[in-house]
Amino acid sequence: MPRIDTIFDELRAGGKKALMPFVCAGYPVPGALAPALRAAKEAGARIVEVGIPYSDPIADGPVIAAAMHEALRQGMTAERVLEQVRGFRGSEGGEAAGVRDAMVKEMLGGEKPPLGLVAMVSVSVVHRCGGLEGFPKRAAEAGFDAVLVPDLTVEDSEPLVAAASRAGVSVPMLIAPSTSKARAERIVKACTGFVYLLARAGVTGESAEAPDVGGKIGHLRGMTDLPIVVGFGISTVEQVRAAVRHADGVIVGSALVRRMGEGKGQPPEAAVRGLVAELAAGLAG
Repeated sequence: MPRIDTIFDELRAGGKKALMPFVCAGYPVPGALAPALRAAKEAGARIVEVGIPYSDPIADGPVIAAAMHEALRQGMTAERVLEQVRGFRGSEGGEAAGVRDAMVKEMLGGEKPPLGLVAMVSVSVVHRCGGLEGFPKRAAEAGFDAVLVPDLTVEDSEPLVAAASRAGVSVPMLIAPSTSKARAERIVKACTGFVYLLARAGVTGESAEAPDVGGKIGHLRGMTDLPIVVGFGISTVEQVRAAVRHADGVIVGSALVRRMGEGKGQPPEAAVRGLVAELAAGLAG
């Protein structure tokens, strides 16, 4: 069973929800990824979305777009991201790259189970790193558990989904507030792992408003049994609490990336640990 499925099955069995922070690999410094992942795990995250920097970010607002450009300027590449994730997996408990442990094995010794990792990557990068059929295997071997390609249409997704299934990784997809019912049904049918519902139209970024997603999630529940997570514009405990009243998980991106970049004399992982722990308080709903 893919690790993303295992995590959500475990959470659902315990009546819990997932906090899923987003980090940009290589930001604010090239070596920040592994410490940030460890800090997120320690603070209560079960899954982390790792953005692989791309020169023309997809649907990303100014904070994440600037972070990606800075990461590229400092020499971060997709190959280096895979290498750093492989190193993180090795330090997480000595497990072999690409191995998907059963949940009971993950819980041996009372240690926290391995962190779920989602690669958020542009289709252009995918084509340069093995293509739709080769990239999932490379991602799995590095230690990723899911591949999210926001600029890949559902019509073109079949080779990626099939290759990911063979590699044991999930392929979640995005659904916007404006997505029609017919198209949403097609997207959720192609999804594996979870469905990513955008809390609002437009680009990523912090928002002062609580996400109003109850109605949309209700419609999606009638189409799929997959977990539904919500992202875009979520940055406060109150917004997390509002989202998980309906959703199985919540993704927080711009607020975390901004804090990591602000520095204030602390290492980036300190910002990750602080904000993730703060937002985790909202998971109780």
